[in-house]
Amino acid sequence: MQRRGLLLFPLVAVVLGLSASPSRAAEPVMADWVLKGGVIHDGAGSPPREGHVAIRNGKIVAVGNCEIHPAAQQIDCTGLVIAPGFIDLHNHSDNQVVDPLTRGNINYLMQGCTTVVTGNCGSGPVDVAGYYDRIDAAGAGTHVIHLLPQGSLRDYVLGTEQREATEKELARMRELAAKAMRDGAWGMSSGLIYVPSSYASTDELVEIATVVAQHGGIYASHIRGEGTGLLNSVNEALEIGRRSGAAVHVSHFKASGPEAWGLVRQAAAMIEKARAAGQTVTADQYPYIASSTSLTAMLIPTWARAGGDAALKKRLDDPEQGAKIREAILNDLAKRGDVAPIRLARYAPRPDWIGKNLQEIAAAENREVLDIVLEITRKGGAAAVSFGMNEEDVRFVMQQPWVATASDGRAYVPGSDRPHPRSYGTFSRKIGHYAIEQGVVPLAQAIRSSSGLPAEILGLKDRGYVKEGLAADVVVFAPEEFRDQATFNDPHRYSSGVRYVFVAGKPAVFAGTPTGALAGRALRRNASEKEAAENR
Repeated sequence: MQRRGLLLFPLVAVVLGLSASPSRAAEPVMADWVLKGGVIHDGAGSPPREGHVAIRNGKIVAVGNCEIHPAAQQIDCTGLVIAPGFIDLHNHSDNQVVDPLTRGNINYLMQGCTTVVTGNCGSGPVDVAGYYDRIDAAGAGTHVIHLLPQGSLRDYVLGTEQREATEKELARMRELAAKAMRDGAWGMSSGLIYVPSSYASTDELVEIATVVAQHGGIYASHIRGEGTGLLNSVNEALEIGRRSGAAVHVSHFKASGPEAWGLVRQAAAMIEKARAAGQTVTADQYPYIASSTSLTAMLIPTWARAGGDAALKKRLDDPEQGAKIREAILNDLAKRGDVAPIRLARYAPRPDWIGKNLQEIAAAENREVLDIVLEITRKGGAAAVSFGMNEEDVRFVMQQPWVATASDGRAYVPGSDRPHPRSYGTFSRKIGHYAIEQGVVPLAQAIRSSSGLPAEILGLKDRGYVKEGLAADVVVFAPEEFRDQATFNDPHRYSSGVRYVFVAGKPAVFAGTPTGALAGRALRRNASEKEAAENR
């Protein structure tokens, strides 16, 4: 198995190259750019073939062994892979793609990404039209697709209180959901471990998801529990899909915590059963054994977070409620033990704690771990990384044909924090390490999980494949060099091996160097459908 994908790759390419289709046109193809003589992976999981990819006016105009007009700019891609630009289904760059410092999305371009999906985990802009307009006003390094965030929608209508929505409030949320879909959202996300997303009942989620489904959108969910409650949480997502009619997508599919290891196999069997019965159900995954979110979301019960930070601090000071919160924290820490430590990624009050786990910090301070957690909570919280997954589970999940690759990260400018390396290395790790080096999945499947499959999940018709008439979002990489370089100790490192990235036919990475182009735009669902129909 070791390095199987890399050893088989050149042979497959050469054999298929010999049987490539003959020239399809009598006259030379007019093109702005020609990616010449590469090994083409079309994004559908098909066997690769040698040939050219011609680009003109932002579209792919020819694929295969075709004669190209000599005026085209030609790039020798011998020995390189030509693939569709990768689509990150689960991204948190909502603020970063409209920030002048990070809108270039360089850390994703250097992984081969040309489109990111924001609004995930129930958080992000509710005003979809306004958000899209802000993106288009200055452009972005990648295209942006947005999901209506259910948590932010609930907050907008009824705040962070832990209660049922009134009929009037529910009607308002349905109204805003319909508007978001008309404005070009591609579905709705929920973040059911976060406040206030978690305060919505199954029935409430069904009500809003029904509106989303009527407009052709998906329901993507950070489910209520990814630990020992995984099976019940997946079952709730399936129920929401059945009752609403929406396609269901499980975000960052995993089993978190030693007590839950192995449950992903049972959860996958539940999904397979639903799919066999005709329900549309998919998932995504980042290929790491650690997750990342706020320390508060990891350790503080959701009931204690109702009303925001001020209310949480009052509960901590209350003798009865404070005792319950402390007990919940201690129970969670005991379940993690030494096997699944939590490491701080970002905490302004104590920069010297960044990169250290809670046990290390407590030992250095000669204090209890609980005291460290409470101090951080009272001072506004911290971003953290939790090493809670099992490598065998990670490998199992990525082998499922309905699991896409997605980062759960965001655009970064390198700094003094130590975020999860997934923001810099998700796609290069899945394709370079797991497919090419380890042979855990075939290369064609790994590329499909990053391109054609996410396009299919979203209902994106005009990109995701190397195909004539589609948008010229394309990546070219060296298979022997395409690897993640970011680590947990040194996360701000760009991936290696990407030679060229084209976004809407414009070079965003050229000869391995980002160009600074901002050719990305907001992709509105209704507009994309219209453009796809015109291309057919």
